[in-house]
Amino acid sequence: MAAVIEVSDLSCSIGKKQILRNVTLSVEAGETVSIIGPNGAGKSTLIKCIDRIVTGWTGRIAVCGKPVGAYTQRELAKLISYVPQSDGRMLPFTVHEFVLMGRYPHLSPFSSIDSADEAAAEQALAITDTAQFRDRPLGTLSGGERQKVLIAAALCQGATIMLLDEPATFLDPRHQDDIYRILRRVNETGTTIVTVTHDINMAATHSRRVIALRAGEVVYAGPADTVMDNAVLERVYGKRFLFATHPATGRPVVVPEE
Repeated sequence: MAAVIEVSDLSCSIGKKQILRNVTLSVEAGETVSIIGPNGAGKSTLIKCIDRIVTGWTGRIAVCGKPVGAYTQRELAKLISYVPQSDGRMLPFTVHEFVLMGRYPHLSPFSSIDSADEAAAEQALAITDTAQFRDRPLGTLSGGERQKVLIAAALCQGATIMLLDEPATFLDPRHQDDIYRILRRVNETGTTIVTVTHDINMAATHSRRVIALRAGEVVYAGPADTVMDNAVLERVYGKRFLFATHPATGRPVVVPEE
């Protein structure tokens, strides 16, 4: 498959602090990729550079074979959607209104919502199981419900690549499972999924590949089924882990230390 994201020698500083150092990686069309690493490793900054939320970096980022800086913001938004970390803000919109906002790359300043936009919104609500909330204000939803709506808005955008920054953080186990089940559905439609996560088990279970950062550098990039090894994880986190065998998949998972 062709690479839809190509990053070469990417370095990024914010203020006087260097966040990323000579990062090189690629993501193929239709992949599911998790980015892991300790706090401060540069995970969120990396995907924000790819989506041009963070600028001023050096190196090269290409999306679908074209330098990311060569796109207008509207053109880039037709290719990449971004789901941020949930920050608890209560926006004054209903779920349906908010999801429809995802259509902004396809609308001109003077155009109005048409049947194609409404159909995209309805499909996004259906895939994320949020149609039941369509008329509710966002502020009345739980954290897990709001996270599903954020994904629905990103889906409504119609992009072929979705970047997510810790989509299941702070959610209870049921809503975590819901989020990753939705992302599987989205990936099955052909959308490329790149997820920043602190959950090593989720990364290994729900991704095809894992990219690990430490101190702004790539220290591992490979199949998800080989990341569960202290030879890898000790390089990433500076500590050793205990593993057990998952009773359903037979794959190793990290377990708490005594």
